[in-house]
Amino acid sequence: MSNLLEGKLALILGIANKWSLAYAIAQAFWREGATLALTYLGDRQKVAIEELSQGLPLAGLWPCDVTKDEDLAALTESLRGLNRPLDAVVHSLAFANRDDLSRPFVETGRGGFLLAQEVSAYSLVAVARATVPLMTAGGALMTLTYLGSTRVIPNYNVMGAAKASLEASVRYLASDLGPQRIRVNAISAGPVKTASARGIKDFTTILDYVAQRAPFRRNTDPAEVADAAVFLASDLGRGVTANTIYVDAGIQVMGL
Repeated sequence: MSNLLEGKLALILGIANKWSLAYAIAQAFWREGATLALTYLGDRQKVAIEELSQGLPLAGLWPCDVTKDEDLAALTESLRGLNRPLDAVVHSLAFANRDDLSRPFVETGRGGFLLAQEVSAYSLVAVARATVPLMTAGGALMTLTYLGSTRVIPNYNVMGAAKASLEASVRYLASDLGPQRIRVNAISAGPVKTASARGIKDFTTILDYVAQRAPFRRNTDPAEVADAAVFLASDLGRGVTANTIYVDAGIQVMGL
């Protein structure tokens, strides 16, 4: 590669461990010359991210619970303190109660439905509101989604509804923020062994199916997702907004 993100500042939310797609994106951004700002949720995660970020070009590491407006306001001020424009934001956040991923969707409770929507979908809107004022030179806002937003995936349930809402939010945010030269897109990654994916019942069955049926006859490599994020954050992606880009070995085209 050729320093596609040299001189850019990127905020990445959602690194949980070394298997996170957000961590693969952080590594790819580093490779391409970006300076990184990271967030964490809770002291336990802070320690893990401090270890993972060793050697990364880190401008800041701050706590942020996206369900708390005060945390988002503090994040805005912390970023403002860097005295430089923010060029890219990666939103890689999702959560649902484990029980809601293992029982029939019709049995989803009101609280579980609202929780999945708040953390997995509304948080993109909240993060955009917190970061857009700092993207004074334009830039890229991106999120991670999954095929379960448009297809019924066994045991994905309430998260599928949340991802559908997330993708709709991408389109409306793209319309709002386009005049400010801010691009908003989603990357629909194929199933990958991440911490959140392990919460889906029979997840290995999905991996096996994709490896057998996807056009590439294999599963998605996190590095492929990360490279798509590099494209969106770089000037190469300057004409792309309001899109969901599939990086899933082609499984989205298969009927059976």
